[in-house]
Amino acid sequence: MINNKEFEIRQEIANDYPAVYALNSAAFGRKDEARLTDRLRSSDAFIPELSLVATIDNKVVGYILFTKINIVEGNITVSGLALAPMAVSPDMQKQGIGSQLIYSGLDKAKMLGYKSVVVLGHESYYPRFGFVPTTKWGIKAPFNVPTNVFMGLELVEDGLKGITGTVIFAKEFGDI
Repeated sequence: MINNKEFEIRQEIANDYPAVYALNSAAFGRKDEARLTDRLRSSDAFIPELSLVATIDNKVVGYILFTKINIVEGNITVSGLALAPMAVSPDMQKQGIGSQLIYSGLDKAKMLGYKSVVVLGHESYYPRFGFVPTTKWGIKAPFNVPTNVFMGLELVEDGLKGITGTVIFAKEFGDI
């Protein structure tokens, strides 16, 4: 409940696209993530059930997207998910909407049979959901990034056990 109003988390629908674009632009202070989301929706990495919005009185106030990734080491490829982007309306931040989006998305991803999620994010925010640096498993980002901000989470016990390699994101991520 936010300001005595209930918020709902549900799967995004096409009518939400303009509001999600505006939300991503406002939350990130630029249009890169908004454009990325638009491109990801038409990619092979897109999973409609993992494109979620938070709404209050039918107004979109939060958004989260999980897309397919591969972790590649030599000729071995293991699938997983990437969490990106996640945004909350600037005037609604720090009220639990982002946390609920993450919990809802992780629960849904687990129900859909996914075993792991990676995120490039704030080192003080994502660990509260169980994310740890991917160096724990020998998993690397495909670009230079501090190891403490490239994190992973096992959705099932040992979901990343024995997995090493480099994360391959949807090609659309390379456009931002």
